[in-house]
Amino acid sequence: MRWARLPMTLLSPAGAKARLSIFIFHRVLPEADPLFPGEVDAKRFDRVCGWVGSMFDVMPLDEAVRRLGAGTLPARAACITFDDGYADNHEQALPILQRHGLRAIFYIASGFLDGGRMWNDTVIEAVRRAASPTFDLRELAVHALGRFALNDIAARRRAIDQILVAIKHRNPPERAALTEAIAQVAGASLPNDLMMRTEQVRDLRRSGMLIGAHTVSHPILATLDATSARLEIDQGRRALEAIIGEPVRHFAYPNGKPGQDYVEANVAMVRDMGFDSAVCTAWGAARSGTDPFQLPRFTPWDETPGRFAVRLMRNLARH
Repeated sequence: MRWARLPMTLLSPAGAKARLSIFIFHRVLPEADPLFPGEVDAKRFDRVCGWVGSMFDVMPLDEAVRRLGAGTLPARAACITFDDGYADNHEQALPILQRHGLRAIFYIASGFLDGGRMWNDTVIEAVRRAASPTFDLRELAVHALGRFALNDIAARRRAIDQILVAIKHRNPPERAALTEAIAQVAGASLPNDLMMRTEQVRDLRRSGMLIGAHTVSHPILATLDATSARLEIDQGRRALEAIIGEPVRHFAYPNGKPGQDYVEANVAMVRDMGFDSAVCTAWGAARSGTDPFQLPRFTPWDETPGRFAVRLMRNLARH
């Protein structure tokens, strides 16, 4: 992958014209999941860390944000980020990062620590574990939630995708009620160990990783009133600060699509609350003049190093 360093340097030089690539991950599974074959597993993450480490100067996000503002970033600057707070971030990703000598920031939704479960995982695991070959949600009276056949992996995946889209942008109380009703229909025992425990968060920080805020319950901030959005952000940060015993200076918008999942009022809110930066999920690379409270992130999905590098170059070249 060292062949990519020269074109990367041209696209991402040092100093005032630098561009900062920020990689986004969520889970690192111990093994590939047939239901979600595109999800990153440990072997794939190990390969990606090798590629990224050979092409980029990977640095902690707090340092990168400071140096981006000062115009002193090195060539091919990059950061690694994780969203949500899955337990496999600690159990699988951490040792791989350490083996490659890389540091990352973990944006954690505090309300799911110590046995909680995100709403989308409740849906996924309910459909995955449903014993019946059919899944009838017609009584929930939600558009697009009907009767699903679950006769094979492809059918279960279609059901999951359709259900998630139908309820994703509901307000948090309604969405929580719907997901619990879906779990009841499944009649299956759902896992309570998907998210990190408090001690795992502390261990990430002791291991040199950064901890960032990601709200309490991972709501779509654009759907909340100002008071509710501020409480989600502030209480999530305070909970993490109590765990690691130091200020939490960086934030990630849940879902993170600009103008859809969060709006300008949320950006102003995060800035006014004293954070140093915030990341979204828009593609591209940060450069001089990029709003530090809307830093873009991108991770190629290619399985070969050459295509991975080429897609990164295209992302760096985005305007």
